[in-house]
Amino acid sequence: MADDTAVTFSRKDYQTDQEVRWCPGCGDYSILAAVQLLFADLGLRPENQVFVSGIGCAARFPYYMETYGIHSIHGRAPAVATGVAIARPDLDVWVIGGDGDMLSIGGNHLIHALRRNVGVKIVMFNNQIYGLTKGQFSPTSETGKITKSSPFGSLDAPFNPVSIALGAEATFVARTHDMDRKHMMETLRRAYEHEGAAFVELYQNCNVFNDGAFETITAKDTRADMLIDLVHGQPIRFGSEGEKGVILNQFGECEIVAVADVGEDRLLVHDEHRADPSLAFAISRLAHVPTMPTPVGVFRDVARPVYEEAVQIQLAAASERNGPGDLGALLVSGSTWTVD
Repeated sequence: MADDTAVTFSRKDYQTDQEVRWCPGCGDYSILAAVQLLFADLGLRPENQVFVSGIGCAARFPYYMETYGIHSIHGRAPAVATGVAIARPDLDVWVIGGDGDMLSIGGNHLIHALRRNVGVKIVMFNNQIYGLTKGQFSPTSETGKITKSSPFGSLDAPFNPVSIALGAEATFVARTHDMDRKHMMETLRRAYEHEGAAFVELYQNCNVFNDGAFETITAKDTRADMLIDLVHGQPIRFGSEGEKGVILNQFGECEIVAVADVGEDRLLVHDEHRADPSLAFAISRLAHVPTMPTPVGVFRDVARPVYEEAVQIQLAAASERNGPGDLGALLVSGSTWTVD
């Protein structure tokens, strides 16, 4: 985390001179505003922040943030960001990408950045569709999804991004959505404050190619009954009257119940700092698709050595033992050829 002295900033300090060009009504606008407002609240110096993106609608993000930015190639943003974090551990590195970019061609890079615990903040915009390439099904699209690339319905089972991150041993895993700015800002603030890799799945509406994909759970009149807010140290319960809750059944699976039927003592108490990710993983399996009660908030927040810090320690030890390295000598060592 970069060292930011107390300075007063406003959202305008993080806005560039570039015209923001997403489709009118796209959820990306609200995410951009939330990030800029959060940075102002935290007083983050723009020159201490780096945004790395891949390809897709979400990948435009660095153009609209008055910070350092790298628009890299499809799926490789976590790998590029890893290099930035190792080379410049004094900077805060953010990765922005969509569900196709992150979980299809970039799936391998994502899981390794998480397992290594590289100190980058990965925010995955999940709209369950390929937006920039005009509406093909993505790795998070529901089975049976009819799109331009699946006219008879997709045969693929969708990924659960939170489950993938937990399976990769990510030290910070969370989920939020673009219809609640306060929740977005709080979730992203928690990700920023985490030491190590942070993964945030952010439900984002694509109003052109997949409009209303999350409306069942994010509409104002249904949120209380469909969003399960995870609060550390508190029993997991939800509903307009708190009448529903989550328990562990005899198979070790999370199950939604009526609190009146089981009693509050049976409810599962959320522990985001639990070292073993199994319980967080069980919670992530409550909703297979976002049309049923879905957990949001922080699933896991644990401490583990940060990769780039370990690299710097290793380099310092090698330098102390062998002296400073000589890149020029290394390049001409061993077998070399002179080409006329």
